This record gives sequence, C-alpha cells and structure tokens, in this order.
Amino acid sequence: MILWINGAFGSGKSQTAYELNRRIPDSFVYDPEQVGYLLRKMIPKEASKADFQGYPPWRECNRSILKYIESHYNGVLIVPMTVVDAQYFKEIVHELRNEKVEVKHVVLWADKHIIEKRLRSRGERKHSWAHRQTDRCLKGLSDEIFENRIITNTLSIEKVAESISELFDIPLLPDDRSIVRKKLSRIKTQIKQLRVFN
Repeated sequence: MILWINGAFGSGKSQTAYELNRRIPDSFVYDPEQVGYLLRKMIPKEASKADFQGYPPWRECNRSILKYIESHYNGVLIVPMTVVDAQYFKEIVHELRNEKVEVKHVVLWADKHIIEKRLRSRGERKHSWAHRQTDRCLKGLSDEIFENRIITNTLSIEKVAESISELFDIPLLPDDRSIVRKKLSRIKTQIKQLRVFN
C-alpha cells in the first residue's frame, strides 16, 4: 500500500511521514524529490524548468519506481510530496490506481498564516521558494480531486499521524518516547529537509 501525504510546503508532511514511519512496522519513506534532483543534474540549462514536477520524466519515473517498490515490498510506502497540479496528480496517483496499486491519499491542510509561521520556524526566508508557493498550493489543493483533508492548524504531529491512522485504519505502535526524544526526532527530520537552494 502507498500512503501519499500531500499538502503545502510547511504543512507538516515530512514530520508526519517520519512519525508514521516510526510507528508503522514495515514501512518506508519514499522521497519523490530525489528524482527531481537527479533530473536537475542531468538536463541542460537550456531545457531546464523551474519546478521539476513539470518534467514528464519526473512523473513517469516516480510512478514507475513506486509501482516497482509496491510490487516487491509488503510494507507501507509513505510518500510525503506536495502535488497541487490536478493533471500531474492524475498521471501519478490515478495511473497507479488504474494499475491496481492501492494508493491512500490525504491532504494536510493549514491556514496560510499558520503555514507561513511554520516555514519561518524551520528557517525559510520570507521570499524563499517554499514561501512563494503557498498561495499556489492552497489554491491547487482546493480542487476536489485532492481527497481526504485533515485540518492541522492546532494538531500536534502525533495527533496528525493518529488522524491518518484512523482515517485509513492503519494500526500504529504506541508512542512511549519522552518529550526530549520527540523533540530530537523533530530536529533530525527538519535537518533532513534543509535544501541549500531555497
């Protein structure tokens, strides 16, 4: 099964994904952005795009890789990835479903001022790429094609993960970590998400 966690940048996708990864036995976090970084290195500047999701090979490669992993792995594939273009979503998620791959999709939704506050807290500058995408993301994710919305404005990461668990009937291991260990986990995940080009 593939669990796709969608949402604007700053909505908590990665933190939620790694929280679920800790609490779902036999789960794996798959990062579609890695294919984008590869394409950026391989495509000449004259043929490059500002957003690597605009490359058809990005969508094709991720769909193909996800299908391969899902067919060879019995666990839960967790995919934290912002996709707000309905056509791109169809090319990946709907095509996987058409190929009989089980894909559960959820949008982590937060109000604009909450998203901007979260972006600032992780060191994003006011005019960073992620900040500049907020309006586009919120508008795109308002399309009804992006089903299953969880409002995260006042929810902790643990509660968001538990809400996803309840929505899709995915059992979670109990979380017996101390407050300090939880904080360290958050920091570790945040460091993983730092992008030098932002």
